[in-house]
Amino acid sequence: QLQFVESGGGLVQPGGSLKLSCASSGFTLYYYNVGWFRQAPGKEREGVSCISSSGGRTNYADSVKGRFTISRDNAKNTVYLQMNSLKPEDTAVYYCAARDIRYGSSCPRSGMDYWGKGTLVTVSS
Repeated sequence: QLQFVESGGGLVQPGGSLKLSCASSGFTLYYYNVGWFRQAPGKEREGVSCISSSGGRTNYADSVKGRFTISRDNAKNTVYLQMNSLKPEDTAVYYCAARDIRYGSSCPRSGMDYWGKGTLVTVSS
């Protein structure tokens, strides 16, 4: 069974840090680009960051540049999102998603093949 499971969410104060993890099972993550997305209450899901299959290319939404870092460990079939200097507007459910590299090198929201169920991040004092 193919699964993609996020973990690491929780409640953190403004200015704090969290590290999210996303682990795949049932498929080898090496053949996929992986993206992190988030959806705040009442808003559309938006892209946060994307990492290529080898880890050599990354990109970030302007709202998180300089604060978030995406990385991956293909040996562990896991992708990470280190989030620093968190702000209340970062509060959302965070999802990871994978896209087969045969279909492109980016992480379009509508073009991802597998999605996790999400992990909630709440930034509040």
